Amino acid sequence: QVQLVESGGGLVQAGGSLRLSCAASGRTFSSYSMAWFRQAPGKEREFVAGINRSGGRTYFRDSVKGRFTISRDNAKNTVYLQMNSLKPEDTAIYYCAAEYYGSTWNNPRPVDFRSWGQGTQVTVSS
Repeated sequence: QVQLVESGGGLVQAGGSLRLSCAASGRTFSSYSMAWFRQAPGKEREFVAGINRSGGRTYFRDSVKGRFTISRDNAKNTVYLQMNSLKPEDTAIYYCAAEYYGSTWNNPRPVDFRSWGQGTQVTVSS
């Protein structure tokens, strides 16, 4: 199993930016896909962005397309989520996930990821 540690969350005004990082350990980083999910109070955990093993393909939920980017540095065992033009509705706990066993990147399910980080809070004020 992979150990994941997120960082970079915080409080930001609407329209601002944050960059989340997720450091991984425990297995060869380049051997598995990675993703970011988020969970707002009272809501289900939802897929935000994903990236394949090489970093050559990325996937996003519609509401963040054009505002968020996901990238990975396999030499540093780290995946990033750059979030721009943040909105109050982006407020949530953001989780890093690894080892995807699903069959599609069309709204992947949390249950299809084997490893999870502890989460980092992102709060966007209006």
